[in-house]
Amino acid sequence: MDIAVVDYGMGNLRSVSKALEHVAPGADVRVTARPEDLRAARRVVVPGQGAMPDCMRELRARGLSAAVIEATRTKPFLGICIGLQMLFERSEEGGVEGLAVLPGEVRRFPPGLEDGPGIRLKIPHMGWNEVVQESPHPLWEGIPDASRYYFVHSYYAAPALGHDSTSGRCTYGLPFTAAVARDNIFAVQFHPEKSQAAGLQLLRNFVHWHP
Repeated sequence: MDIAVVDYGMGNLRSVSKALEHVAPGADVRVTARPEDLRAARRVVVPGQGAMPDCMRELRARGLSAAVIEATRTKPFLGICIGLQMLFERSEEGGVEGLAVLPGEVRRFPPGLEDGPGIRLKIPHMGWNEVVQESPHPLWEGIPDASRYYFVHSYYAAPALGHDSTSGRCTYGLPFTAAVARDNIFAVQFHPEKSQAAGLQLLRNFVHWHP
């Protein structure tokens, strides 16, 4: 198997798998809930939508946690949305513990965010926004800096001081981490499968990435 898309009962799995098939014609892309498939695959993608407590509960109930952690250590790994948030130590959403692959926590956007004087921003952050590339990375190759991607989330990752893994940053009332990178891990808060040309290029880069 070339790419395993992790099925833990959450997220738009079909959209992600179809986008990967589009950028990697002929690749064996499978949506799977089998830990042994994750271990056998050359690459692993963890997408996700929904509430962090539900996602972590289902991941553990299906026996997938250990296989996901193993994948973050051994092969090209891409996390999307909750797939990024679950990499951190804990989340303010339900006070749930994450996988603790990366040091830091996931925080809720504070109330009262403004985009200029008197212009209140809605939570969740939903829609298109620019991502500034904080550091060069093979997954940014061929993508203009400050390209726009599609977001839908109420919480954001905050890497621990001294352990900043941020590779891309976005601003929504406050600057926040929109992408992280470490070794064979790359994870994004936005949805590349819904982000047209820039998102498809990022997925294409992932398919050809050899960290």
